[in-house]
Amino acid sequence: MSPRKINPIIRTIPTNKTSYFSHRLLNSGRRALSTSPFSAKPPSVLATDVIKSYFQAGLVNEARKLFDEMPERDVVVWSAVIGGYASCNLHTHAWLMFRDMLRDDGAGEVSPNEFTFSSVLKACKGMGSLSCGASAHGLAVRHGVLGSIYVANTLLDMYAACCCCMGPARAVFEEIEVKNSVSWTALITGYTHMGDGHGGLKVFRQMLVEETELNPFNISIAIRACASVGSQAYGQQIHATVLKSGFESSIPIMNSILDMYFRCVGPPDATRCFRGMKERDIITWNTMIAGHEKPDPHSALTLYSTLVALGTPSPNCFTLTSAIAAAASLAALRAGQQVHGGAIRRGLTFDLGVANSLIDMYAKCGSISGSCAVFEGMREKNVVTWTSMMIGHGSHGQGREAVELFRKMVQAGVQPDRIVFVAVINACSHAGLVDEGLWLFESMWRDYGVAPDLEVYGCVVDLLGRAGRVGEAYGLIEAMPFAADESVWGALLGACRAHKVTEMGKLAAGRVLGVGPGGYLALSGIYAAEGRWGDFARVRRIMRGIGRKKEAGRSWVEVAGKVWSFVAGDKLGPQVEWVYETVDVLASHVMETGCVRNGLWELECDWEDGT
Repeated sequence: MSPRKINPIIRTIPTNKTSYFSHRLLNSGRRALSTSPFSAKPPSVLATDVIKSYFQAGLVNEARKLFDEMPERDVVVWSAVIGGYASCNLHTHAWLMFRDMLRDDGAGEVSPNEFTFSSVLKACKGMGSLSCGASAHGLAVRHGVLGSIYVANTLLDMYAACCCCMGPARAVFEEIEVKNSVSWTALITGYTHMGDGHGGLKVFRQMLVEETELNPFNISIAIRACASVGSQAYGQQIHATVLKSGFESSIPIMNSILDMYFRCVGPPDATRCFRGMKERDIITWNTMIAGHEKPDPHSALTLYSTLVALGTPSPNCFTLTSAIAAAASLAALRAGQQVHGGAIRRGLTFDLGVANSLIDMYAKCGSISGSCAVFEGMREKNVVTWTSMMIGHGSHGQGREAVELFRKMVQAGVQPDRIVFVAVINACSHAGLVDEGLWLFESMWRDYGVAPDLEVYGCVVDLLGRAGRVGEAYGLIEAMPFAADESVWGALLGACRAHKVTEMGKLAAGRVLGVGPGGYLALSGIYAAEGRWGDFARVRRIMRGIGRKKEAGRSWVEVAGKVWSFVAGDKLGPQVEWVYETVDVLASHVMETGCVRNGLWELECDWEDGT
């Protein structure tokens, strides 16, 4: 034994704990500690260090056991255990331990200090408990620790996270005599997370006036606040501040600026920022690909190809999901297959997000067999997986397959949600399975407790309308527990037009006129189908007079592995002659089937052309 009567094994644990963790030899540490005599008070510093080490290694039970075996405990040990629980996200345990400590405090044995309160306030934030946080605030005042900037900042952060308004957090902030960068960052973060980006930016500007030190944390949260309000001017000012402060070499900050440009300005400015970056990581590339995926999917695929050609950084699940979505938007099957191949090579096809995106992509590219192959090969499926497959079957007119898939999903123990019912009822609608669709609609609330909303009602109206049961569709609208919107009335209008139910069509059109161009367009179509060209022309004149104009649809076609984009009436592009020849052939086939009258076809084409 050493002269100080301390077990030598305990003494060596703090200095050798790194080797314990790295070689997973904490079992030896547990055995050593379990045989240590605690008849005499152990050195609190050594015991606290062991407890902290256990919490850092995730050995929560061992830490608590060691704490319980100690005959006497000081504030340092109590704070270590409370902080350890909080760091392991066991926030309720931390709060209960704090209450136990207060009982000892009442007995005059130990009193919490600033480190104790900082840990317990973090636990209150983690629990999302404003009442516990307010209680801790009152106790902090009683113990006189609010003068600590550490406690004040943690209290500010707790109120910003747990309160429904920024009033209490702002009050704490104003009481801090000497504010540091953590104080400002906590307040900006609170405003931003509360959805008040303007308030966050106002605090950030005030911080700059106070000449508080800038750091990656407050800059990043200010960029996020700017993105939330969509302000181009603020974004450019913050970008200039970043350049002036020398943070342009920080990849995380530049990635945040890149995302901000997509949200506030658009792809061109984001692309200029991207080209100016000296270093890029996979988050940079993911931001670029995801930012282009919806407005310019062709560029998104080009960026993905560039990343693959560079070889580093390696694409991850987020990269692949965005690239697959871009291929789906373009209906570019070959491009989607290439991305799929990259996912296979990298072993990422078992990621749920990637697999679900592949199901959607293959269905949108016309390969329902590809969707089925991905679906059947998945080890794990979630509700999004089943829904994507149902949507795929529905878009290919395979309503019965979608209904059967719904039954299999329920048998597998997956609880259907509202989106599942939208998908499967839509599939029934496109396949003419009225009885099956109505059964699903009735079972929503009865069997699964899912309340139908406007979108579901619109699907059922469309289901009935497509089957010619226009009167029932109108009755359903009248019986709805809430007012129908343009989409619901639009579904009825489409049915009236298809089945030439003029009077009800005019009634439905009257409900949506002035809301959007859909009502005018459908009503003019009804008049055209009946040959009432005077009424047709009158409605179109009204539309032009009030500025109602249907945005021209954009289409894509894949030719020899290359995707071409065009709009109705497009006269430009290297493949324009081939496109028009193909459209003419398609139009002649449609007219030969008798599905649409020649005059009506021409009028619809004129309307798409914007005339």
